[in-house]
Amino acid sequence: MLAKLWTKLDDAERRLRRSFGKDISTPSARRWAKLHYHLFDHAFLRVFWTNFYQVAPNVWRSNQPTHARFEKYAQMGIKTVINLRGEDKFSYYLFEKESCEQLGLALVNAKLWARNAASARKIIPVIDALREAERPMMFHCKSGADRAGFVAAMYLMIFEGASVQEAKKQLSLKYIHLDFTKTGVQDYILCVYEARLQLGDIGFEDWIRTEYAATSIQEGWDNKVPELEIAKNLMTLEQTNA
Repeated sequence: MLAKLWTKLDDAERRLRRSFGKDISTPSARRWAKLHYHLFDHAFLRVFWTNFYQVAPNVWRSNQPTHARFEKYAQMGIKTVINLRGEDKFSYYLFEKESCEQLGLALVNAKLWARNAASARKIIPVIDALREAERPMMFHCKSGADRAGFVAAMYLMIFEGASVQEAKKQLSLKYIHLDFTKTGVQDYILCVYEARLQLGDIGFEDWIRTEYAATSIQEGWDNKVPELEIAKNLMTLEQTNA
């Protein structure tokens, strides 16, 4: 019941906030875009609530930063910003792009989704961006809870050699991640990978590149299929296609 109510309210807010805020080229347009940015994209909350945490040496995760926060991060020495919301036409991206250009920060756009399992075609460019980014670096989504948590978990497993059990801590209530909503699919991906390790050793990146299938993962999450069953199916499918 609570999950359904949360989803309905979130969907209604999403439709409203995408109805304007697409121009910052004139003083009047900037005022409307600022209203959109602070009210409908919730930037007013992110002035003080940053969800900014270090993931590993020279790597941080965050929610969507304001300009003042980008200034602070540039002063910290951060060189690269990976935007997990992707390039867009709305206020949050227009202001982010402007801030990064003014501060000399490299902005990399790599779009993922919070409520759906992203395809390997979307996840692999994020891995590549993490590998290629000049450090110090940070990555962010909107709230810093779901997409940022998933990417933080990936980073720890792929680049720091962390166990999946340790990496899963990046998706927790500490970061305001709510696994009882649709965003719980991010946890499910890691749980399917954890189950896959029971069948034989494989690195997370190799699993994403060779066995992972977003459609099967999403269907498994939606239908509450045991993770081990999905892991076996994906493994069999990869062997059949090999």
